[in-house]
Amino acid sequence: MLDENIFYERLDLQHEFLPFDCGDNDLNEYLYLNSKSYQKQLLAVTYYLQNNTDTIVFFSLLNDKITAMELTNSFWRKIKNLFPHSKHRKDYPAVKIGRLAVSLQHKGEGLGTDIVSAIKQMLVNNTAISACRFLTVDAYKDALPFYLKNGFRLLVNNIEDESYTVPMYFDLKELCD
Repeated sequence: MLDENIFYERLDLQHEFLPFDCGDNDLNEYLYLNSKSYQKQLLAVTYYLQNNTDTIVFFSLLNDKITAMELTNSFWRKIKNLFPHSKHRKDYPAVKIGRLAVSLQHKGEGLGTDIVSAIKQMLVNNTAISACRFLTVDAYKDALPFYLKNGFRLLVNNIEDESYTVPMYFDLKELCD
């Protein structure tokens, strides 16, 4: 859980990250080497939490969509059935969690769940500029239990068919009912 000595900010391109290690080189490298260029190119926005000595957690968000062309017919029917017939489309707007990582020093403190909850609330409560119906993620297979625990559903029939990550979604409308 978060305390008052921790602050959460949107990445500024001049920001110098404090030490961070989540145990995954790909995620560590994204933070240090790619997050600023993704933000500069308007591809993803990164947010982070840090205290006086360490970067504790970061996540990046980007635009996405759930589309009929990427799903099996049975999964697409499940998605379409969430909408009245007059609102059926070939795709539906989403925001994707591009990266989410908690430092090794803070794993097991519930910060990942706190961040996912904050992202969901941020998307539902801030629709002045744009709206989206879904929050998506391409989850690492070892992170599946975490995302399932946080209300995400699979967008595939068989995770064995997926290589490194598994597409998942959360219906943000669940928070509005």
